[in-house]
Amino acid sequence: MIFFYSFVAFVALLLLLSYRYRAMIIPHVPAPVRAMFPRLGNYTRLSTFSDQADAGSHPNIRDGDSRAGLDEQGTQEVMEIMRRERVNFDQARLIRHNRILARNGIDPSGMPLDSKAITHL
Repeated sequence: MIFFYSFVAFVALLLLLSYRYRAMIIPHVPAPVRAMFPRLGNYTRLSTFSDQADAGSHPNIRDGDSRAGLDEQGTQEVMEIMRRERVNFDQARLIRHNRILARNGIDPSGMPLDSKAITHL
């Protein structure tokens, strides 16, 4: 019985890993096998936000989104944080945002740091 459960767990793990790494596995699958599963050949992973925007995943960008985004100085700050702290773009933006909040006396959770501030009634 234990062998059966171990075998089922191993097969499940194998299926999960093959699904997770399918982008790397698909090029190594023989052409006749790929022909039996035509949807496998259409899969391409979108790796960056600009690739997703170009593919139309974010239609509000193309349809007049009024948000300005980062200015030139903000972009430089984010790039510097990414380089110095070895984090990705989103983490660098969060670090920059938390620093701006701290300069203005606001906790990263959004609560004011002023002990006299009234936050509830």
